[in-house]
Amino acid sequence: MTRDKNLETAKLQKEISNHIGVGTDSLVFNFEESDNGQKTKLFLITINPRHDQSFLFHATEGSDRMDALRLMLDYVKTYKDRTSSYTVQWSARGNNSLQTSYFRAKNVLEALDKLFYDRDPNSITVFSVILNPIS
Repeated sequence: MTRDKNLETAKLQKEISNHIGVGTDSLVFNFEESDNGQKTKLFLITINPRHDQSFLFHATEGSDRMDALRLMLDYVKTYKDRTSSYTVQWSARGNNSLQTSYFRAKNVLEALDKLFYDRDPNSITVFSVILNPIS
């Protein structure tokens, strides 16, 4: 029996979305193939409609797209147990309003990497990064 990879991809993406607790319209699954085609990197991006910005949620690397998606699903099932919660207050260049975003990360640097993912570092001013108390 042949499996439909599109159906399996959609199922995995929906499962990932459900574990994170956001709709699939707030997630972007960016795949990048390595030059030699041996590895596929998956960048899971979240879209915040409140301030119209996107941020890196997590990245995985697998042997192909399905493997990268399965690794992402494994990550989202347990990420809250393995990461800390950070609150970042920031402002976009040319915009005077203060924004607040929340990230799960291993440390402050990883939280900032997620904030600055795929953007010019000079486009955002960071005012504070706070490690949130464990609940």
